[in-house]
Amino acid sequence: MAGKKQFDVDIVLDAAMVQFWRAGYADTSLDDLSRATGLNRSSIYSSFGDKDSLYLRCLNRYAVRYGDRYEQALSSGAGEPLRAIQAFFEVTLQRIADPDVPDGCLVAQTAMATPVLSPAIATRAIEAVGLQRARLRTALNTAELAEGDAENYATHIVAVNQSLAVMSRARASQKQLRTIVDISMSALSQALHSRG
Repeated sequence: MAGKKQFDVDIVLDAAMVQFWRAGYADTSLDDLSRATGLNRSSIYSSFGDKDSLYLRCLNRYAVRYGDRYEQALSSGAGEPLRAIQAFFEVTLQRIADPDVPDGCLVAQTAMATPVLSPAIATRAIEAVGLQRARLRTALNTAELAEGDAENYATHIVAVNQSLAVMSRARASQKQLRTIVDISMSALSQALHSRG
């Protein structure tokens, strides 16, 4: 049939997402995207728009995929903030250990590149980080912390989580990454118990 797409959009978006994740926005050309997705340049443009539009779709896909996993992890420890935060970190450690995906985090990469990205992409990266902080704050609110402390701890945990992504790209071992998580969890446990 003329005009009918002859490819699976989800497969193409996943391939483009991995390409952007591996190389970054600036270092991914349309030729790279063509090789990764199996589509020619005109098919990419006609199906997904320009490079910014495709990147934004990939970033949204990534944020939803891992955001849902973080949400489930935090929900699994509902009412028990330490258990919830540990489950949250496990999502990151599992993603980093997954040999089928690149090291690091597409949101973290995007956030670091915001000065050279379009306003729409920069805004989406900032929103994704903000949503992660809000999820963590909700989990921490069950600890009956002093006003503002849940926000402060959530901000700190987001920073640690993003640093895990950066460290993984710098070839930190799983043992080193787990040590970072363990120290963060120990500090959080002490802080929460000292307020109890």
